[in-house]
Amino acid sequence: MSEADSSRFVIRDRNWHPKALTPDYKTSIARSPRQALVSIPQSVSESTGPDFSHLKFGRFDNDLLLNFNNGGLPVGERIILAGRVCDQYGKPIPHTLVEIWQANAGGRYRHKNDRYLAPLDPNFGGVGRALTDRDGTYTFRTIKPGPYPWRNGPNDWRPAHIHVSISGPSIATRLITQLYFEGDPLIPMCPIVKSIANPEAVQSLVARLDMGNANPMDCLAYRFDIVLRGQRKTHFENC
Repeated sequence: MSEADSSRFVIRDRNWHPKALTPDYKTSIARSPRQALVSIPQSVSESTGPDFSHLKFGRFDNDLLLNFNNGGLPVGERIILAGRVCDQYGKPIPHTLVEIWQANAGGRYRHKNDRYLAPLDPNFGGVGRALTDRDGTYTFRTIKPGPYPWRNGPNDWRPAHIHVSISGPSIATRLITQLYFEGDPLIPMCPIVKSIANPEAVQSLVARLDMGNANPMDCLAYRFDIVLRGQRKTHFENC
């Protein structure tokens, strides 16, 4: 890639993101703005920190099979989730904090407001974190989450998904998205997914089966690369 190509400005595509008001996604009705947005200047603390380079990690922070162990292993399909965080030109983004949170194999979150009838797993907390290495790579070991019903329509179900947060050089540059799993028939049925009009944006949220990274007789693997800008960018929820 030439220097001219790597420095070329890529204008932001406003059509990449869904409209604020998408009535089939019921909660968007109450929270979509009715007036023009107001720009609020960022404080120094918002634009300069936090610095994650000195963050201390626990031994199992990126291993959700072990980081909530209460005497046993969690129930469900064991998977490896790995990928690379890079910019629009493929340049790796090192030392970036990647955090995930998810439901357990039955589709239930460890959260006081989750009243789904699926049981909690005593050995699964559903949260993890990792720093990307110098090549922009991150890795987690976890359980494939289950789908769950939600009170949007009479029989709406969320596809199996994992929430992902990527923290840049400051709290104001934090990006949040969620990934789905290749081949899940619930993906095109989900009202949240259907609010994204661009099919390429939807595909940017799908983790692909990666048999080359699987552990035989142990874990399947899925690859989810995160591109921060440009024509191949990942769809983010708060951009």
